[in-house]
Amino acid sequence: MSRQMHLAAFLLAGPVIHSHAVWRHPDTEGHYLEPEYYTRTAKIVEEGLFDFLFFADRLAIGDQMGGSRETALRYGAQDATRLDPMPILSYLIAHTQRLGLGATRSTTYYEPAHVARAFATLDHLSRGRAAWNIVTSMNDSEGRLFGKARHLEHDVRYDRADEFVEVACQLWQSWEHDALQLDRVHGILADPGKVRALQHNGKWFSVEGPLNIPRSPQGRPVLIQAGSSGRGRRFGARWAEAIFTIQPDLARMRAFREDVRAQVTQHGRSADSCKVLTAVMPFVGGSLAEAEARRDEHNALARPELGLVTLSSQLNFDFSGYPLNASIAQIAAEPDLPPSVAEKLLSLGSESTLESLGRAFASSVRVPQMVGSGQQVAEQLAELFLAGGCDGFVISPGYVPGSFTEFVESVVPHLKRLGVYRTAYEGSTLREHLDLAPLESHS
Repeated sequence: MSRQMHLAAFLLAGPVIHSHAVWRHPDTEGHYLEPEYYTRTAKIVEEGLFDFLFFADRLAIGDQMGGSRETALRYGAQDATRLDPMPILSYLIAHTQRLGLGATRSTTYYEPAHVARAFATLDHLSRGRAAWNIVTSMNDSEGRLFGKARHLEHDVRYDRADEFVEVACQLWQSWEHDALQLDRVHGILADPGKVRALQHNGKWFSVEGPLNIPRSPQGRPVLIQAGSSGRGRRFGARWAEAIFTIQPDLARMRAFREDVRAQVTQHGRSADSCKVLTAVMPFVGGSLAEAEARRDEHNALARPELGLVTLSSQLNFDFSGYPLNASIAQIAAEPDLPPSVAEKLLSLGSESTLESLGRAFASSVRVPQMVGSGQQVAEQLAELFLAGGCDGFVISPGYVPGSFTEFVESVVPHLKRLGVYRTAYEGSTLREHLDLAPLESHS
């Protein structure tokens, strides 16, 4: 069989996703406080045979832009409000059968045991469909919510994250696959010889195990990650089984994927053990003109000032003191700018101005917007995929659930016709959907 495209659905448990216009759009049904808002989307993308749906998350309302939360709350910035995605996953388990389900948990503001217990439980209840989106969090607002005066420095967060994931994996591995006996006749619950003790004493964590939850169907949840910095990529190459990225064109998609695959092999892993999924925001119409009109209607609803609020929040830096016509190259050259902020800014496009970047963040947080008929969008996706730009796509909506409905009804049939997408689920676990090798029981 030829290489098959993987698809994931991207959501936030809030009114704003990559699109800051989602909650304002006339085609969005319901809102983020209603359970039906999530079940509608989950059922649609499962009908479309998506590998998984996952929720990004942020823990606090940012005040990085001008030291104020007023604009974020008044008009709806990306982190203005949202629900905890973990209970939503528990709810969606009962409304889906095959769809993988992922949620974000931070390695900076949780403990390994919290994450290990929660995701092992989800993996059991979903019969092997759980995924953990690993983040290190973004800004000082999140730190203050958890009683920390400042957020940890960028690379230090990833150092902590490496040890965090190492401990979580040891906890998940503390039960062998057949340790749980449940022998009613002889009254044997588990084989103690197959439950291994854990004694971890590291720089960041001191943990004594084992976990009190038996080994789950996948052995552990699928590990997802989205770091794009040099340190973030090194972290992802060590741990991630699916990496989410935002790249503007084929050349940079291909370069990113090739870099990730090379780094994955340096860690002694197969290059195919990590799938690179690049984000797109499709607008599908009966014709190109109709699709462009839908895109333009959507973008007109996204307030540019919210893009700068989200940019400041994501980079943990106040951009309110810079003129809107300042180029990104000028700002990045400022001597007082932290190196990690300068690196990220330059990756966003050195020729952009602060104003144009704000508009891009407001409409899509730079996720490429793809327009056309169902056939045209499918052909664009297939071209990027077959050219080695990615292993699949993260579909980010402009309105909910309509963006997903249009994609599943109009694009997916053409992907199947082109022979790049599955015609049915062939497995039952997310690891099987992603063509990942099963974990060894002792690994």
